Amino acid sequence: MHHVTSLQHIVVVGASLAGVRACETLRQEGFEGEITLIGAEREVPYDRPPLSKKLLAGDWEPDRIRLRRDEEFESLRLTLLLGVRATALDTATRTVTLDDGSAVTYDGLIIATGASPRRLPDQPSLHGVVVLRTMSDALELRALTADGTARVTVIGAGFIGLEVAATVRARGCSVTVLEGAPSPLIRGLGVEMGAAVASVHARNGVELRCGVQVAGIEGSDGRVTGVRLGDGSLVASDVVLVGVGVAPNTDWLADSGLTIRDGIVCDAHLCVGVPGVYAAGDCARWPNGVFAGFDDEEMRVEHWTNAAEQGAAAATNLLAAAGHAELAVAPFVSVPFFWSDQFDSRIQFIGRAHGDDEVHVFAGSVDGAFAALYGHQGRLRGVLGVSKPKMVMPFRALLAAGASWDEALAKAQALTAN
Repeated sequence: MHHVTSLQHIVVVGASLAGVRACETLRQEGFEGEITLIGAEREVPYDRPPLSKKLLAGDWEPDRIRLRRDEEFESLRLTLLLGVRATALDTATRTVTLDDGSAVTYDGLIIATGASPRRLPDQPSLHGVVVLRTMSDALELRALTADGTARVTVIGAGFIGLEVAATVRARGCSVTVLEGAPSPLIRGLGVEMGAAVASVHARNGVELRCGVQVAGIEGSDGRVTGVRLGDGSLVASDVVLVGVGVAPNTDWLADSGLTIRDGIVCDAHLCVGVPGVYAAGDCARWPNGVFAGFDDEEMRVEHWTNAAEQGAAAATNLLAAAGHAELAVAPFVSVPFFWSDQFDSRIQFIGRAHGDDEVHVFAGSVDGAFAALYGHQGRLRGVLGVSKPKMVMPFRALLAAGASWDEALAKAQALTAN
């Protein structure tokens, strides 16, 4: 076990959910030293799920989505460095270099730099072409769609793209969603269930076009005019949201010596292989013991609950490895959970989904509210619910225990036998 003898100054890079939860946990576990929280955005840390929903819809204002009130931040006694970005890490001298030319030294480090939206090849910089990751992104998109007359084209039928499509459609905009794959939400839910979940869009007047290739985004006088497809046709557009996934923010670690493989590779304790350095959230890749024996045991998870739980776990393990109080280092194991609101559907998923999983719908019907099990190699791997909240969470313990497919079917039968 690596021991970091004395922790006087802990630096947390990344001031979103994982980073904030790490700072809170350090204080809750009795750490009295200095904590510096570094954030690339100028904003006081805020919650991201509402960006595509309540904030974009105009129902909520920015103050409503702050992660903590000012006095709560003050009670954490943080040195807050906002609007600065980490550009390099030297683990030998324990130094983080920032883009304003300054440097911060640490005894312990938690990396929670998150992820950024992927761009299309040759994506032009035009008024009306947007991504959605930050509060300013959301407010820009809100202004562009506020009067309900914009023709909005969403490139990518993943969760962010479909949530935005639902929100701006509800504001009156005409919406077209373009997806290269044969059906929506394949990465999250697989072909069959992805199509079932996204059927709510057709019912609400969103045009969802799958199996189409985007050749480029076009504009004139600096404003977007449309999306050119592979067949030569143009989808006329006033606003284009590029929602083709995110990439972990690890470029700044290129010369750090850390192992980067679609994220920062960590051990089961979230340590990056250097004593006193841990990672959490969208940028972290770790072996999740819940899925031991599956080919994807090593995973990177882009969900809210994972960021919150990992931020806390990284902080606890950092303190424990340094011999702090009575804490013990523990492997981070978790059953991934995410939710998505689209029109009147609340989609919930626990576990993992893969294209070749066996899928069994055990409640409701796929043209409305339903719940389904995902299985692989005789084991339960995931559970999906669409507007069936009581049918999803009871399986969390089963997933955590590595339940068999038969145990899952029995549980499903018990839940639906009323």
